Formats: sequence, C-alpha cells, structure tokens
Amino acid sequence: MESTHHKNTSNRERLDVENTILSIQQGDIEQYRVIIEQYQKQLYVYCYYLLKQTEDAQDAVQDIFVKAYQHIDNYKQTVSFSAWIYKIAYNHCMNLNKKRYRDVQLLQVFKNTYQSIVFAKRSSIEEGLESLISHLTFNERHLLLLRAVEDYSFEEIGHVMNITPATARKKYERIRKKLVQKNLEGGYLHEQSLKTTR
Repeated sequence: MESTHHKNTSNRERLDVENTILSIQQGDIEQYRVIIEQYQKQLYVYCYYLLKQTEDAQDAVQDIFVKAYQHIDNYKQTVSFSAWIYKIAYNHCMNLNKKRYRDVQLLQVFKNTYQSIVFAKRSSIEEGLESLISHLTFNERHLLLLRAVEDYSFEEIGHVMNITPATARKKYERIRKKLVQKNLEGGYLHEQSLKTTR
C-alpha cells in the first residue's frame, strides 16, 4: 500500500512538472521559478559530489539552470524532465572535470543513504567503502550515484549518459561485480554491505 501511494505521488509530481514545463514553453517564463525551487537543492547535492567544491557546485547549478532554460523548447516528454536536466548537469560537470579532474568520493552518500546497514566498527567500514570506491572510474562512480543514490531507472541513466538502457544495466552489473571482486581481494566490507547497492 505504501509503495503504491509513493508511486502515485511521484506520478502526480511528474505530471505537475510536465504541466509547468508546457506553460514555460508557451511563454510563461515566471513558471521557471517553480522548476528552480523544485530542483535546486538536489542538483546542488549532485554537482557537489561530482565536483567536491561548494563554490564550484553553486556556480554549476546556476549554469545548468541557464542552459536548461535556453534549451527548454527542445524538451520532449519522451523522458522525464528530471532525467533531461540531469543530462545537462552531467555534461556540464564532465566539461568542468576535463579542465580540472577531481577525485569523486561517494563515502558520505553511502553513509547517509544506507543507515539501515548494521556496522560493527564504523571507522573500518568507512575506510572500506573509500578503498572500494577508489577502484572505480569517474563514469563508474557517476553511474553508481545515479542508480544507488538517485534511484534512476536504467532508461533514465542511459539518457543521461548517452548509452542504451541495456548498456547501462550491463555497466552497472559490471560495477557490482568489480566491487565484490575487489572486496574479496581486499576484505574491505562484509558481503551484506555490498548487497545494499542493488
């Protein structure tokens, strides 16, 4: 029942967003304020974990909203608006990282997202997660962030990363296997902890 309620709420929210976008495309630019208010916080968190600098993330979010507005007429409802604007965010952050590559760490995201995991020694788990994640490339960490933290479907991930949903699924499975293998080699985490990254 709770799952159905959550799904219905999500559908209503998406419909509200789509109606707002339609109004903007028809010339009601004041409605763009609604989009900014709805996505500003989550885009900031997303950019921050990719760029690891507060000011860079804040500047990136502003640039992303400007780019999204400039191309709002190109948006079609073949994908969710969320996936569409995240694709702009992804490309923008990738361009920034071409100029200045920053190591991306998801440690804090895991700690905040998976509080249900019972840790015997939190410090050792933190070190284990950090060690495991260090074996992933930028794109692997990005895909893991979208799937495990943002809870994106493989279709949405494919749209953001310019790959097919099938490819996104295969890459994600390879990432999971890679983490499991590295964990077996290094003994970073208990197996149950890795199972949490669906």
